Amino acid sequence: MKGIVFKARILTCCFIVLSISGFYGQKSKKSQIENDRLEWFRNAKLGIFIHWGIYGVNGISESWSMYHKKISYEDYMKQAKGFTAKNYNPEKWATLFEKIGAKYAVLTTKHHDGFALWDTKLSKLNSKENSPAKRDLVGPYAEAIRNKGLKVGLYYSLCDWSHPDYKVVFPRPNTKDKYHQKGLNNVEKWQRFVRFYKGQLKELSTRYNPDLYWFDGDWEKSSEQWRAQSLKDSLLKWNPKVIVNSRLKTHGDYSTPEQGVPIVRPDGAWEFCMTMNDNWGYFPSDKNYKPNSQIIRTFVEVIASGGNLLLNIGMKPDGSIPVEQESKLVVLGNWIKKHHDVVFNSEAGIPYGHFYGPTLLNKEKNKLYLCVFDSPKNYISLKGIQNKVTSIKVVGTNEHLKYTRNGGASWNNIPGILRINIPKQESLDPYVTIIEVSLENKLKLYRGHGNAVELN
Repeated sequence: MKGIVFKARILTCCFIVLSISGFYGQKSKKSQIENDRLEWFRNAKLGIFIHWGIYGVNGISESWSMYHKKISYEDYMKQAKGFTAKNYNPEKWATLFEKIGAKYAVLTTKHHDGFALWDTKLSKLNSKENSPAKRDLVGPYAEAIRNKGLKVGLYYSLCDWSHPDYKVVFPRPNTKDKYHQKGLNNVEKWQRFVRFYKGQLKELSTRYNPDLYWFDGDWEKSSEQWRAQSLKDSLLKWNPKVIVNSRLKTHGDYSTPEQGVPIVRPDGAWEFCMTMNDNWGYFPSDKNYKPNSQIIRTFVEVIASGGNLLLNIGMKPDGSIPVEQESKLVVLGNWIKKHHDVVFNSEAGIPYGHFYGPTLLNKEKNKLYLCVFDSPKNYISLKGIQNKVTSIKVVGTNEHLKYTRNGGASWNNIPGILRINIPKQESLDPYVTIIEVSLENKLKLYRGHGNAVELN
């Protein structure tokens, strides 16, 4: 009897071990699939955010102007009459984006106001039925972007402040005639709304096959109310390679802070979205544009922390890019072109303290790039590099820089301070100078606190 019990215990233990290993095997496989989906995104560096909607007709805050009761719902929606898209040329957009080095774009298909840029079958509030544009605007965008080799991103607001089943904090007339709800009279209101937005997302997924979804508005409900897990499952069913930003509550693939560059490097894949002036949509009276230097510095800071910059355009109602914004894209693109190999063959750099500024590492980890924002004084200091340095040069020029290593204790693996001669004035970039430090073998950093040098 004891033998039988012993064998039973052995079998039970084996079953538990196999179950645990199977669980972790499945988990590891799932993680690998997620990493594969995100691989292109982690290497993208630059994306273009396109805010285009009826709010640009009056040049007012997108959706929020009626939320904050600065304009009535009726007057806000009347803007659709001026949404012409008469100069809409997505091929021109895509050509510009490719030229400046962007790897993906994200278009606002529907903001919180409920106005859709495609001919959705679930609402009459769309560019074909309810504006002079009289056509689907998402399809040509997706085709043009994809034809240039860029990834297609679609912004979609989960909330819909026009939908009759969605509660709002501002006065709104009865909008039932704008939404197709035939046969759903006996369905509970929220469930009806869930069916609506999942239906719209199915339209977007099956018609345009996006590479990325950029959700918004998730703060208004819980993950359970949004049916976030079910939605994510459906999105992956429609397109197994699609990735989703963090605004699907806890079911996003990457984080997306906005307007303030993170001080601490975020974990995992991430992007930073930013306006050129103070508004997302077309706002012609807003002339508070960020200087080119700030945009380029921000780009460098973000990629040096392993993220992407998603730089916004507030597109005009006619579909053209504001001149001021296009010119800033071109300047950024020229800087990227000059430093192309550094930008696209690099990853997050070393921790702060070794160098007073952002840094990047090449994929092979034997080249360290120092990002110099200002004109250096006396010399450039680099600390904690244990490798032998083989050469130092200014990227984009033919200037090689002399350097000296002082101090340290090689027998205790304590490297000295590397003093790098400052470049000639003509070698300094007007925005951000990149200095390439080539190393013998993969980078090896000294991260200790120092100790007594006992063997002088």
